[in-house]
Amino acid sequence: MEKFDAIVIGAGAAGLFCAAQAGQRGLRVLVLDNGKKAGRKILMSGGGRCNFTNLYTEPAAYLSHNPHFCKSALARFTQWDFIALVQKYQIAYHEKTLGQLFCDDSAQQIIDLLLAECELGTVTVRLRSEVTSVEKQGEEFVVTVNGKQVSTHSLIVACGGLSMPGLGATPFGYRLAEQFGLPVLPTRAALVPFTLHKPLLAELQALSGVAVPATVTAQNGTRFAENILFTHRGLSGPAILQISSYWQPGEYVSINLLPGTDLAEFFAVQREKHPNLSLRNALAKLLPKRLVECLQTMGDLPDVALNQLSKAAQQDITDKLQNWQVQPNGTEGYRTAEVTLGGMDTLALSSKTMEARDVQGLYFIGEVTDVTGWLGGYNFQWAWSSAWACAQALPFAPAEC
Repeated sequence: MEKFDAIVIGAGAAGLFCAAQAGQRGLRVLVLDNGKKAGRKILMSGGGRCNFTNLYTEPAAYLSHNPHFCKSALARFTQWDFIALVQKYQIAYHEKTLGQLFCDDSAQQIIDLLLAECELGTVTVRLRSEVTSVEKQGEEFVVTVNGKQVSTHSLIVACGGLSMPGLGATPFGYRLAEQFGLPVLPTRAALVPFTLHKPLLAELQALSGVAVPATVTAQNGTRFAENILFTHRGLSGPAILQISSYWQPGEYVSINLLPGTDLAEFFAVQREKHPNLSLRNALAKLLPKRLVECLQTMGDLPDVALNQLSKAAQQDITDKLQNWQVQPNGTEGYRTAEVTLGGMDTLALSSKTMEARDVQGLYFIGEVTDVTGWLGGYNFQWAWSSAWACAQALPFAPAEC
């Protein structure tokens, strides 16, 4: 039976980076993944350019039932550390918005970086390798993969969550935790588009493809100011994806379609200059014409000229445009979700090493843990940080007598 100092299950961002760091410390490391290619989720991320970190990474940008858990790893391997690695490989990158860093060329460059780092650590990567069982025998874990057994003193679970099953996502990591008696918190899709109830959806479908800057607020007060995008199934765009992590079924979200605009002042100026201008044409100066027409068809905007607009009607319009209450029907689910909320309960893990407190030698890193970042590179940074913390803690297997 082959023996390794560490076996990593999952050849994604966290798994490859952890393996590389451990290998470069001198450990004999094996990476197992059931896919045909390493880093499948990396390759399609950021529109194919991989939003590999965020300049403004901080613990406040992460959701977890144990909010202090991520602090140690994020502080010990920061966004600046990963940026330095990207620069070492001479990968050109740019800031798109709000601190989000993307490759100029392709996400494949990040995968190549990780595989090159693995080569430096003499890491063995085996793809098309399906793990069918894991057993603890004394101080060792015996892993059955493709009908053969390999063993290790350190087993790192880096197989991600449930998001994007088309890329091979499975509940394997959660099942493994439960097999060893470790707690797993309920999971749900996060950073995911909303679907809408049929009456509203039918009225808004004409807007499919229209994007507008907006501020979206959840019922708990959390808000994000970015674009929203109308789709043929509901609402998407950065602000919607962000707020989806804070939304609970049955709740409403408030959408301000004109953030930073004083509508009372706008109407006063327009009424003085163009008293006979229709409300529709006036608002078309602020919003896409298709959106204004749709709102008018829905009965949210009266078909009147500005000089016919009463104060009460003006206030009603302001409320509807700057505090539009929308109750999503649900979300698009794991099929399109960028990440999974919930997962391995971090109260059962060491925040310094990522090791399970009650199962020596078993580690959980990356998305499989109950740590979910905002949209914009935060989840990749958690992958790098948690992987690095784990790799530094992995011990060498004791020499056999």
